[in-house]
Formats: sequence, C-alpha cells, structure tokens
Amino acid sequence: MQILRQLDVHPKVREEADILVRTFSGAIVTIISTIIMGILFMSEINYYLTPSMSEELFVDTSRGSKLRINLDIIVPTISCDHAMDTTGEQHLHIEHNIFKRRLDLNGKPIEDPQRTNITDTKAVNKTTEKAMEISSTETCGDCYGAATESQRCCNTCEDVREAYRLKKWAPPDPANIKQCQNDRSMEKIKHAFAQGCQIYGYMEVNRVGGSFHIAPGDSFSVNHVHVHDVQPYTSTHFNMTHKIRHLSFGLNIPGKTNPMDDTTVIATEGAMMFYHYIKIVPTTYVRTDGSTLFTNQFSVTRHAKQVSLFTGESGMPGIFFSYELSPLMVKYTEKAKSFGHFATNTCAIIGGVFTVAGLIDSLLYHSAAENRLGLALIVDATQVLGE
Repeated sequence: MQILRQLDVHPKVREEADILVRTFSGAIVTIISTIIMGILFMSEINYYLTPSMSEELFVDTSRGSKLRINLDIIVPTISCDHAMDTTGEQHLHIEHNIFKRRLDLNGKPIEDPQRTNITDTKAVNKTTEKAMEISSTETCGDCYGAATESQRCCNTCEDVREAYRLKKWAPPDPANIKQCQNDRSMEKIKHAFAQGCQIYGYMEVNRVGGSFHIAPGDSFSVNHVHVHDVQPYTSTHFNMTHKIRHLSFGLNIPGKTNPMDDTTVIATEGAMMFYHYIKIVPTTYVRTDGSTLFTNQFSVTRHAKQVSLFTGESGMPGIFFSYELSPLMVKYTEKAKSFGHFATNTCAIIGGVFTVAGLIDSLLYHSAAENRLGLALIVDATQVLGE
C-alpha cells in the first residue's frame, strides 16, 4: 500500500504539520489518468500520421487516355465472352489480358486458365460454309411439318430449327430429327451446360462509353455485325445465374469501393437478360509526395427480364454491362497535418488530463478528510455524554 501511495502525483498538504501527504486514492487517480493520457496520445499520433483529404469537382478535360476494365466473373453453368461498343461495332484493337478457366458444376477448376480472344471471328464465314453444304446436297430433306413456300427443303439440322423458328413453334427434339443425328453441334449442345466458366483479367479500351457482355451460344460476324447464334438451345436451358467477384475501372486507391464486388445474381427463370447500367466518374488521387493516380469510381443500376428466343421478344439471354463516363471529374488531394497542430493537441491532452485528475483527487481527499473529522467529533461527543 505504501508503494502504491508513492505513485500519487498530487500530494496534499497536511495543514497541522505543513507536510505533503500521498494517498491511496491519489495513486488510483494517477494510474487512471496516465492510461487515459496514453490512449489519447496514441489517438493523436494516428490522427497526425493520417493525411487529411480534400475534394474538388471540376469538368473533365483530359483526352487520349485509356479506360482499364478489371473483371472476375463466374458463370456456373455456361460460358462465353465478347465485347462490343454502344454503336454495335466490335472493339477490334482492344488491349486485353482476359482468361477463361473451365469449372465443374461445383465451382472447382477443371484445367489451367486459357487466354481468350475477345472478338472471336472464327465463324465469320459460317453462312458461306452453310451455303456450300446445302449446294453439295442433292436430296430434299424433310422439314417435319414446318416447310414453307420459300423453304421446302431442310437438308441440315440448322434448317429444321430455322423453319420451326419462323413458324414460331417450339424447337423440335433433335433426337427425332434425322438431319441432327450426325450434326456436330449436337455433341456441343450436350456439354454446353455440364460445366461453368470463370472469366477474369482486364482490358483497356478507348475512354468513351461502351459495353461488354457475356452471353451463351456461338458468336460470329456477318457484314461487320456481332451476332450470337442461340438456336440450338431452348430458352429453358439458359441459366444465367452468375457471381461478380470483382468489377472495377482503373487502379485501386485508398477509400475506393466497388459496389459490384462479391455480388451473386440468381436467375429465377430461363433465358434471363441481366443489364447493368454503370455510371463512371473519373477520379484523380494526389498523394502527399506529389504523385498522381488516375482511376474511376462508379455506381450501378440493374435491370432483368426474361426473353423469348422464338416469339420475337427483344433481347437475348446474357449478362450485359453498359458503361457511360461522367463529364465531371473528382479530385482527392492528400494533405499532411502540421507538426505545430500535433504539438498543441498533445500539450492540451497532457495538461487537461493532469488538471482534471488533480481536481478529482483534491475532491476525494477533502471529502475523506471531512468524513474523518465528522467521525472524530461524533466520538468525542459520545465520550462527553458518557461521563
């Protein structure tokens, strides 16, 4: 107890002896006030070392820079990825590093990721090949009730499906169509929904509004128009459930949030079309050392609908991202706090806590002294009455 009393930094003057007295309560007050001063001092250091941030808003006049799109998207049941801008023309010279990784239905990788071409034109001459195939066939195949004046013969599986589509009939069962028995697309259809795909990486495009999408089916170009062929599949097959693990535009900066990260979108029906409208705000981040980072923040609005592949309903199943850049730019500037402000606050913390602790200790000491004095008077009065 005597050792603890030595910690009292507020010694009291004993009036009758004119000496300083250290008390147990004073030691407790000293310990508590020291802890409080330490906590406040560490908080002040953290505040001093954290740069303040100022914000500015002005018209974006920058030109010629690229827009980097970072993405990591998983489609559990189907996979394909393409890119096209808002005018319908393909991005023919995109700098990109996009990979596709095949996944099983449990989401586990099947093979190493493969780098993919965004603008896949492997089927550009599809219509020409089809015409050659028809011309080499001399027989007139059955259209299974869907023949018309303009199309009396269906020599390929594709012709039968097209005839049914024009009639707005449900697609026929390929197993009952003779032309589909040896069709190479049948094998492709069987495995189309037996695995998923992870599409990840980045691409750099011109800094203008545009779009990109992930959609099922075969893609090809006809007269410079990007086309998806989804006729081999029925609408109920398309489960467009997907998980957006990451989507951002530009570099990551402190305090930047990406609202679409770790978002899972469930398709409640077949052949769903998911549209994500993204508004991008160019952002400049100036560090305390003078270096500048250029990035983007964005907000997103979502829309979903079911489309029909055979009744003329507009749209097609897939995941579509349409982005538009704001004409305004936000500038964040880091500013270091002055040492004078830090020193002033530190002195205020030490002096303020020390003063308040002294007042509390003095109050406790005098209260205890008055209680002892009152108790002594009561004892003396009792003795006098006893005599």
